[in-house]
Amino acid sequence: MPVATAKGAGEKRRRGGLSRYIITRFLLIFPTIFILVTVVFFLMRVTGDPITAALGGRLTPDQLAQRVHEAGYDRPILIQYLDYLGGLVRGDFGTTYTDNMPVLSVLKQYGSATLELVLFSLVISLLIGLPLGRLAAAKRDRWQDAVLRIFAILAYATPVFFLGLLLKLVFAVKLGWLPVSGRISASGEGTMGRLLNPSPFYLVDAIRLGNGPLIVDVLRHAVLPSVALGLLNGGVFLRLVRTNVIGTIDRQYVESARSRGVPERRLVTKHAMRPALIPIITVMGMQIALMLGGAVLTETTFEWRGLGFMLAQYMTARDYVAVQGIVMLMAVIVALANFIVDVIAALIDPRVRY
Repeated sequence: MPVATAKGAGEKRRRGGLSRYIITRFLLIFPTIFILVTVVFFLMRVTGDPITAALGGRLTPDQLAQRVHEAGYDRPILIQYLDYLGGLVRGDFGTTYTDNMPVLSVLKQYGSATLELVLFSLVISLLIGLPLGRLAAAKRDRWQDAVLRIFAILAYATPVFFLGLLLKLVFAVKLGWLPVSGRISASGEGTMGRLLNPSPFYLVDAIRLGNGPLIVDVLRHAVLPSVALGLLNGGVFLRLVRTNVIGTIDRQYVESARSRGVPERRLVTKHAMRPALIPIITVMGMQIALMLGGAVLTETTFEWRGLGFMLAQYMTARDYVAVQGIVMLMAVIVALANFIVDVIAALIDPRVRY
C-alpha cells in the first residue's frame, strides 16, 4: 500500500508539472507576440508613413497630405502605435493602399495557401530526414554514410530559389510531368467553386468531394514547390537523426543489448530512434520559421499565391500596412508552432519540464 501511494503521488506531481509547463509556455506566447508586433511597427515607420511610401508618386502633394491626415499618420508615433494596438485588439489590421483590401481579408485569403505549402514541405522533410538519417547511422563510416552526408550538405546548402528554378525547368518545362505554377488548374478551381462550405485547404476540399482527379491535380501542383522547400529541412533532419542515433547507440544500455546478440538494425529502430526524435521535435519549431521565410522565394518562383507571394508583391509596391500584417501573422504562426513543439517534446521526454 505505501508503495502504491508513493507511485500515485509521484504520478500526480508529474501531471501537475506537465500542466504548469504547458500553461507557462502558452502564456509566454503573448509577450513574444507583443514584442514582435512592436518591433515590426516601428521598423515599418523608419522610412516614414505607409501612405507616402505606397502612394507618394501617384498623388499630388495636397492629396497626399489629406490622405496622411485622414489616416492619422501626421500624429505623434506613440499615438499611432497605441491606435494600432487598439485596432489589433478589435480585429482591425488596417487596409492595404495598393488594392484597398482589409489586411485581415488578405491574411484569410492567402494564409491557408502558405500553411498548406509548409505542411506539405514538412511531410517531405520528415520522409527524407528520418529514414535516411537512420540508414546513415546504421551504415556509419561506410560508403552509404558518406553519400548521405554529402547529400545532406548539398540539400541545405542549395538556395531554395535556385532549386525551385531547377526543378521547374527539368520536371515542368523540359519533361512536362508536372505543372509549371499555381496551386490548382483552372478546371479544378471551377470544381472547387461548387463546394458550399469550402475549407482553407485545397487538398481537404478535394478529399471531401471524393474527386480522385481533383486530388491528383492538387498534389501535382504541390510537388515541385514542396520538394524545393522541403529538401532544405530534409538535409537538416537527416544530419540530426544520424548524429543523435549514433550518440544513443554508443550508450551503455544499447551496448548491453548488442552484447546479447540484438541485431544492429533492431538496435537502431527500437532502442535508438525514439531518443533521437526528441531533438528533431525541438528543432522543428525553428525549421517552420525557416520554411515561412523560404516560402517567400518558393511561392514567388512557382506563383503559389500565398502569404509569401503576396508579401513580395506588397514589398515591391511599398505597401507597408499589408507587409506589417503578413509579418505579424507569420510571427504568430511561429510562436504557436514552437508552443506545440514544446508540448509534444514534454509529453515524449519528461526531462524537458525541469
